[in-house]
Amino acid sequence: MGQIAIGGFQHETNTFASIGAKFSDFEMHDAWPGLTRGADLFGTVAGINLPITGFIDAAKSDEHQLLPLLWCAAEPSAHVTEDAYERITSMLLEDLQQYHSLDGVYLDLHGAMVTEHAEDGEGELLTRIRKVVGVDIPVVISLDLHANITERMVAKSSAMTIFRTYPHIDMDATGERAYHLLNHLMAGGRLSKTFRKLPFLVPLSAQWTGATPNRELYEQIERFDGSVVSIDLALGFPPADIQECGASVVAYDTDAEIAENAAAGVFDAFMQAEPLFDNNLLSADDAVCAAMDENAGPVVLADAQDNPGAGGTSDTVGILDALVRHGAQGAVVAFINDPEVADMAHALSVGDVLETDLGGKMGRSKLSPFHGRFRIEALGDGVFECTGEMARGVTTDLGRTALLRVELEGCDVRVIVSSLRFQNLDRACFTHLGIEPENQHILVVKSTVHFRADYDPIAARTIIVESPGEHPCRLTALDYRNLRSGVRLEPMGPTHAP
Repeated sequence: MGQIAIGGFQHETNTFASIGAKFSDFEMHDAWPGLTRGADLFGTVAGINLPITGFIDAAKSDEHQLLPLLWCAAEPSAHVTEDAYERITSMLLEDLQQYHSLDGVYLDLHGAMVTEHAEDGEGELLTRIRKVVGVDIPVVISLDLHANITERMVAKSSAMTIFRTYPHIDMDATGERAYHLLNHLMAGGRLSKTFRKLPFLVPLSAQWTGATPNRELYEQIERFDGSVVSIDLALGFPPADIQECGASVVAYDTDAEIAENAAAGVFDAFMQAEPLFDNNLLSADDAVCAAMDENAGPVVLADAQDNPGAGGTSDTVGILDALVRHGAQGAVVAFINDPEVADMAHALSVGDVLETDLGGKMGRSKLSPFHGRFRIEALGDGVFECTGEMARGVTTDLGRTALLRVELEGCDVRVIVSSLRFQNLDRACFTHLGIEPENQHILVVKSTVHFRADYDPIAARTIIVESPGEHPCRLTALDYRNLRSGVRLEPMGPTHAP
């Protein structure tokens, strides 16, 4: 039985977004639990599809002693403030320093954190952890599929595991795999590591692992299980203007040649797949017209560029405007993040009508809002249990929510307004206010891919929409300043030359 310090510090940073992550964003319970320190960590993450939960369950079955640090996460956004990063890191290191007989360290990280003062948030964190525990204690981490893995992250960790699904239905399983690597190292085992960066970026809208070529790439990864100790592929988080942005392969084995050959095989397969990545997007007008032409529903319209799960504000109204202009019927949008309108609705009663500007109030550009009259159909507190596979175990706290119907003859369009940003990746986003999604003709979700885990089983058709937002899916339009030279900005796209 060994002593293992465990903790987590999660953030996915979109450096092109305008809303940053403050310390209070990590403290707050929204989609995920708020900052939790010490023994309360175990109860806070229990039953949730998180890597740290999978790690805890696996380690406890082997009767290891788990020593809690802290766990926290903030909704994806622009840079983590220096204040937030330094305060959280100091807490984590302070807790780590109190344990004097460690056999291992496990950290539940994201892999795409950028701070106001450091491009590589995780690499910097791991460097500081090494100064506390030394070079001999094994440190194993788990990372998101969208991790921008850096040389320093690989050097300062003993091993890492990465999600293999997008939507991320295997988060807890990834933590369990991390436990087995750490257990191997604590038992005296050795691992050689191989790390390879890929030379082109893949937009999130082309990273769905249920479609070619990602499906086949991850099937290849799975086939290596048993012949190599560990191998994983991170597709990267492209809206991060850092030098080491992009996809990469990591492999570990007791035999260096085996690790090298496995990584080379995945690298070669990825390169051969470059022409196959699909980033087909429709304009809001074309998407709405296509949805209206479908005889059966629901048709799911994914507002991919206003995805709060990738740093979007979740308050742009391009698709809402198109739905109303085209006279859509049986359409519901969720969520538009507008706490001001949510408060206005809660100051009135169900059945009342309010006239106001909705959305278009956040972010750098502050796009035009939707002005209209809305009838209040339902009010909620924003607290609900997610029921889908990806967010299993999650109880949200989104503040006041309201279901509003657009009061305009010739259209049947409703909107769910929230007080906090939350990616619509679960049908409970609709059902908590009495909307049964399978009975609607058009569902608009502020999401890029995660929605597929819960909506694909009921969708007659799914359309990815190119509408304004702070999560750009056309990477060639981005003004990269720090990205390394020679990287192709999209599959088969132009080469970056700073």
